[in-house]
Amino acid sequence: MTDLLQIGGITERMHKRLLPAFDIHKQDNFDPEKITHVITNGHDGIPLDLMASLRNLRMISVYGVGYDAVDANAAAERGIVVTHTPNVLNKEVATTAVLLMLSCYRQLVRDDDHVRSGRWEVEGNAPLTRSADNQKIGILGLGRIGQAIAEKLQPWSPEISYHTRNQKDVPYRYFDNLVEMAKHVDVLICITPGGPSTNKLVNAEVLQALGATGTLINVSRGSVVDENALIDALRNGDLGWAGLDVFENEPIVPKELRDLSNVVLLPHAGSATIETRAAMGDLAVDNLLQHLEAGSVITAVPECGHL
Repeated sequence: MTDLLQIGGITERMHKRLLPAFDIHKQDNFDPEKITHVITNGHDGIPLDLMASLRNLRMISVYGVGYDAVDANAAAERGIVVTHTPNVLNKEVATTAVLLMLSCYRQLVRDDDHVRSGRWEVEGNAPLTRSADNQKIGILGLGRIGQAIAEKLQPWSPEISYHTRNQKDVPYRYFDNLVEMAKHVDVLICITPGGPSTNKLVNAEVLQALGATGTLINVSRGSVVDENALIDALRNGDLGWAGLDVFENEPIVPKELRDLSNVVLLPHAGSATIETRAAMGDLAVDNLLQHLEAGSVITAVPECGHL
């Protein structure tokens, strides 16, 4: 049997598929010399010192599309293949982004409470909300998921802009400066990868540019947004609303953020549907099984595409 180290949780379906081919070890009970394969997730990844201790490691399968918690360059230097689960969650995360935007515009959480609390009977109708039609929407990161978001937004007749390092062949307006795009749009949707290059990319200046009537949606990584600057902007009225699926130190969410009424919060649930998580789990397992049987993988991360 091949020795597999499991970091974080996996589904029962994944466990059943892995058992015939792998001897699965948890982090509290394994021999570093025996481990050749690792399965982890985008949040936990694998610490660099742990990866260094696994001298016979050949492959890391990430159960998720984001893999910034894995040092893919360090892995590639050692000939270790890293895989992830792109594409199968594009539409689901896009749905979550649109859900958060609509929830902010139509004050879903506030109005739900207006009914549940009994205030509707006593105070009458809730205050008016805003229309989500014909808005200027900027997308930070126009990869596969970013393009899926743009497509899902079409029924609301948006004017779509985007900011990436390189301009793409798409029918949307390109901004090479994030602050300038923030000044132009009503909504800024973050779907860029995490990591050092995007850490706190959405800072106080960007939030100020988005403005008092602007809305920030983050379905990427918590590290992409300066959380303290966001709290200040929402408190002070420098930013209108925010819809957040990810946080800087999740699952810890600052009380200052939780107490704000102009923010909608989700527990990193962008791809958290039964169907999508099953597809992600299948791909993570398929990568492991194909590597074990044929020495190849299905969805290597770009840093490891040459291996």
